[in-house]
Amino acid sequence: MTAEDVKNHSEASTEDLEHEGDVAADFLEELLDIADIDGDLNLDVRQGRAYVSVEAEGDALSTLSAPDTVQALQELTRLAVQSETGSFSRLILDVGGSRDIRRRQLETLVDAAVAKLDDGAGQASLPSMSSYERKLIHDIVSDRGLVSESYGEGADRHTVISRR
Repeated sequence: MTAEDVKNHSEASTEDLEHEGDVAADFLEELLDIADIDGDLNLDVRQGRAYVSVEAEGDALSTLSAPDTVQALQELTRLAVQSETGSFSRLILDVGGSRDIRRRQLETLVDAAVAKLDDGAGQASLPSMSSYERKLIHDIVSDRGLVSESYGEGADRHTVISRR
């Protein structure tokens, strides 16, 4: 993705983002049909991104809601949207509440890092994670009055937390 792609996408209108969500929903509906999985799709626009969630009763989505699987499905969905619209997509996919579950896990990870800082460490490094997860980490850390920075490249990019 070029800087121009990011700039153009950051200027996307709510209407464009809603269209992204519609295209993503069509793709996901076909995928769920192929997998013979019942699920309801909800579309929203949040913080300048299309947000698509798949929900179902019981454990119908359990095979799709593991973090790595959600990440892979999100990338496939983004590619489908990009293929249809010709524009880079930054949509977020949530399957069966997996994003809320992952946020709670990340909060626990930050709490453990804060405990290290409380015990005298100058900084605490977290494992490598996706850009979306690093963004959540930065938000959680900021809410706790601490500082975080990302280091590394590609799959090795990780976050380091320290006091101000």
